[in-house]
Amino acid sequence: MARIEQSIDVNVPVSTAYNQWTQFEEFPRFMEGVKEVRQLDDAHLHWVVEHNNQKHEFDTEISEQRPDERVAWKTTDGKSHSGVVTFHRIDDASSRVMVQMDWEPEGMLETLGKALGSDDRRVKSDLEKFKELIESRGGESGAWRGKIDKGDVVSR
Repeated sequence: MARIEQSIDVNVPVSTAYNQWTQFEEFPRFMEGVKEVRQLDDAHLHWVVEHNNQKHEFDTEISEQRPDERVAWKTTDGKSHSGVVTFHRIDDASSRVMVQMDWEPEGMLETLGKALGSDDRRVKSDLEKFKELIESRGGESGAWRGKIDKGDVVSR
């Protein structure tokens, strides 16, 4: 397994950063290679991504979601990966978004890319685009404030 850990400070309150991150269908606006994310229900997403001119589709389950704190996920089919995004209050007007992701490189190109750090650079770039998006808007485009524990919605 390969591990990616990146973070970025954003000049918005932690609730604004968290609320925007829960708008999963907007991920293509700031994540390179993500062509579509479709929310199937509160805890399940279908992804369409393109990498090295190849299209991949997979499903993920949100295993844990706590407002203003964290969103954790794992794949249920397709490429194997899992991760967590955590949100940390710096002060009333700024916060830190941290991504930790584990994934299984497939084939020589992905293994080489991992060795050269291209996956870390991509996540860092995606976080920088998220920062630009949320700071230029000055607010979130929506919010889902429910809680998920072990893949089950426990509150809406």
